[in-house]
Amino acid sequence: MPAKNKNILLGVTGSIAAYKACDLIRALQDAGFSVEVIMTKEAKEFISALTLQTLAKRKVYSEMFDLDVDFDVEHIELAKKAAAVLIAPATANIIGKLASGIYDDLLTCVVAATKSKVVIAPAMNENMYNNPVVQQNIGKLKKLGMEFIGPRKGKLACGDVGLGCLEEVQTITRFIEKLLK
Repeated sequence: MPAKNKNILLGVTGSIAAYKACDLIRALQDAGFSVEVIMTKEAKEFISALTLQTLAKRKVYSEMFDLDVDFDVEHIELAKKAAAVLIAPATANIIGKLASGIYDDLLTCVVAATKSKVVIAPAMNENMYNNPVVQQNIGKLKKLGMEFIGPRKGKLACGDVGLGCLEEVQTITRFIEKLLK
């Protein structure tokens, strides 16, 4: 059974695995959560906001300075109402920005402003994932209390088989359920 606050803020970044956000939205909803989505501009190269908005049944956020919203400070309000922030898929870029304290878009500003749990589900090429800088950044974020799930070994976008695939949707969903009990 999910926590009393059942709102998950899903951050979708610029990975080929962004299409799996559709299944993740559905799985989280089936588990009793409501899902709000923030897309980075790079994510829009892989999947449309309309697709995610249709599935989430809520506005998809992406712009830091969106004039088409209420007068609330958007990143603060999104951060306040989330039971958890889930970044899936998470690229090496977003992991690096968070580890370096670079808050230059809506998603990173929400992470900086939230008091909720932050869960990061990496998805990238195995060589990128194993890069010492990426591993150092992951270690730094773990020390700061951020949770990581995955990646798993499988067939990568480049055709190689290796560690870097987004963790299975059901595994991520169960992780969120357990985390918020």
